[in-house]
Amino acid sequence: MDCINKGMEGERLHLVFGDVTLGVHGSFKGKEFAYIFSYVTGGPESLVINGMEWLYRTPRPTFWRALTDNDRGSRFQFKSGMWLSADLFVNYAGVMVAVDGAEITLPRAPENNQYTGHERAGSLAITYTYEAITQPAAQVMVSYLVNQTGEIEVKVHYHGNRELPELPVFGMRFIMPTCADRFVYEGLSGETYPDRMAGGVPGIYEVEGLPVTPYLVPQDCGMHMDTKWVKIYRSSTLDNRTRKAEPSAIRFSAKEGNFAFSCLPYTAAELENATHIEELPPRRRTVMCVYGAVRGVGGINSWGIDVEPEYHIDAGKDIIYSFCIS
Repeated sequence: MDCINKGMEGERLHLVFGDVTLGVHGSFKGKEFAYIFSYVTGGPESLVINGMEWLYRTPRPTFWRALTDNDRGSRFQFKSGMWLSADLFVNYAGVMVAVDGAEITLPRAPENNQYTGHERAGSLAITYTYEAITQPAAQVMVSYLVNQTGEIEVKVHYHGNRELPELPVFGMRFIMPTCADRFVYEGLSGETYPDRMAGGVPGIYEVEGLPVTPYLVPQDCGMHMDTKWVKIYRSSTLDNRTRKAEPSAIRFSAKEGNFAFSCLPYTAAELENATHIEELPPRRRTVMCVYGAVRGVGGINSWGIDVEPEYHIDAGKDIIYSFCIS
């Protein structure tokens, strides 16, 4: 599926080369956008679209989904537990910048002194390299390409390593400042996993709030496979001047092949840390994960039978996928 603004053109991007950040400003059809990419935190640290901030933390690759009863029964955590540490601590290892398709010297201080503050461009690409703290280390490259409409094309590449245990998931995690009011998506109905898709009916669905399935022991939930796009709506902010704002939306669209996603008020680690539903922390954020690969959940029984072989994720194979943010 193509990104929604493909072929459209807006004003040329205004680039601001700071000492440790790169700012991108522009407008399209009356809506303004301002993004900040950091060389220190290793990713975008601010995405403001028409006055609404959409990031609370720098997005990071994610490798873990909270254990299910079936995972525990098959002792999956003892086979692949190192991916939980990798999910919590990802080492940012490098960055490259390209303007209008041509790579430039990393414009941090003092290299950025050559710029005037009035630079314009048709596109900006910034690529980050990460190393997971697995043994051996797994490498991930994430590229953000910003065009003149403000749309961001995200390309994600996990480099396989056959010495590593199988993955629970692989994707990108975006944490937003406040809880979403609702989200709308085009894909399969209900909660689906690779081995639990037969009952999903294709269509467009709206979900109020950020529902978490009230299992006795909190575990992974809210997965949506085979998704074409998802749109998240928020009306609350962390700005003390305007705690409530006009509802605004951000859209994640598949580019080459559909993706899976979950949109919850908790990270996988927060779900994993709670042994009962009342131990979960207060709902404060929106945790949006866009996945390129998801392990099945099994369900044949909860006493030891593993997920069927075709629903495992081989850590030795590359995983490449892309999506657009608009």
